[in-house]
Formats: sequence, C-alpha cells, structure tokens
Amino acid sequence: MTDIDDIVQRVAARATSDGDSLPTRVSDERIAEAERQLGFALHPLLVRLYREVADGGFGPDYQLLPLLGPGSSVVGEYLERREASVGVRYPEWPEGVVPILTWGCGMYAGIDCFNEAGQVLLFEPNPYGGGSWDECWFLDSASLEAWLETWLAGTGWFEEDASDQGDLVEPQPWTEAATRLPTGA
Repeated sequence: MTDIDDIVQRVAARATSDGDSLPTRVSDERIAEAERQLGFALHPLLVRLYREVADGGFGPDYQLLPLLGPGSSVVGEYLERREASVGVRYPEWPEGVVPILTWGCGMYAGIDCFNEAGQVLLFEPNPYGGGSWDECWFLDSASLEAWLETWLAGTGWFEEDASDQGDLVEPQPWTEAATRLPTGA
C-alpha cells in the first residue's frame, strides 16, 4: 500500500465516522466531464477523494464542495471566478487553482492543479485594498496530502482547538501569486 492509498483510506474512514451520510462517489465519466469543463486535469489525489470517498460533504469545517452540479461546486466556482478574472486589470483567480471548500466570508481553500504536490492555497479577500489580488493568496499547505493530514490529526489552523497547540502553522503569503495573477487589461 502506498502513502496515498493509506491517506485515502483514512479520509474515507473519518468521513464515514463523522456521522452524516455521504454523497455518492463520483464516476470516471463525471471526473472526465469536470476536467473537460475546466480545460485541465484535476490533481490525482483530489480525483481519488471524489472517486473513492464521496462527491464532497466531508473534510474540514464547511466540507469539500461537490465536483459538479447546480449551486456551488468545484467546477462552477472555478469557472465563475476565472470568468470574473478575464479582461480585467487585476485578475483575482489564477488559472489551474480549483476551489474545493469555502470557509465563509468569501474565503476559499483551493488546490493548485498545476503544482505536482497539489499545494493547498487560501484565498482570503478581506485584506484587498484595490490593485493586485496577490496579497489575498496564502500557502496553506505544501501538498494536499499534508493538508489532509492536519485535518485528520486536528492540527490545522482551521481547527477550533488547534490554537492551543504550540506547533500550529498559519498560512503564509503565496510567493507565486504575483506571477500567477499577471496584470491584465
């Protein structure tokens, strides 16, 4: 068994034990449809979560969004944010970063599908003061796997009791934001 197999199994066990009935898992056909609409491949670990655990409805706090569908979904949120970033002087949403979870107040967790490790980013629009949106992007975790580990261990910054622990790691500014959000029109 690989480390990825292990984490998918542990996420599935946690998702099941959290009590609520989970949405149906996502078929290969729906994953292909999502990737067709996005125009790029989803991160492989994210695909496994949707294929082997559920179509969202598990994970930290507000839980992962469904992949496709009416209302708020990974594909729908991405396409909406990218559309709002086309042809504007200061685009807010980088290509290849899919929102997987909302934290409320306009904040999102996103996976950088163009990054091999699947960096988890935090979009926090509240400090926006006009101009570039790069100050609103933070690196939450170097990989999706590590981010899931913090959720499983209860040590992520988003965990209510995590601030009582001495080794809490807060999201840091995403150094790639300025290059991934080039000024436009």
